[in-house]
Amino acid sequence: QVQLVESGGALVRPGGSLRLSCAASGSIFSLNNMGWYRQVPGKQRELVAGFTSAGSTIYADFVKGRFSISRDNAKNTVYLQMYDLKPEDTAVYYCNKRTWVATAPYDYWGQGTQVTVSS
Repeated sequence: QVQLVESGGALVRPGGSLRLSCAASGSIFSLNNMGWYRQVPGKQRELVAGFTSAGSTIYADFVKGRFSISRDNAKNTVYLQMYDLKPEDTAVYYCNKRTWVATAPYDYWGQGTQVTVSS
């Protein structure tokens, strides 16, 4: 019903920049309740940044001031602009769309894109 395709992951030097893209298609009528998560092997998947149901932005404390989420409604695309990347930012980054069935949330995920920060 919902398809999410991430792109933009790469190998980058510490202090560098990268922009991730998430192209959404299917039964999506707005880009609200969409965002970015990241995960490393053996660890919990964690929220990086997202848009709430009201369209406001939320950020994890560890990326505030370095990352910025934005969107292009005409292209049905959500972006994550990352600055001052650090080795601890290395992870697979996933695009997310949250929907609700009654009061139960249901998450759609993209395939993930690898970000590696290393010298």
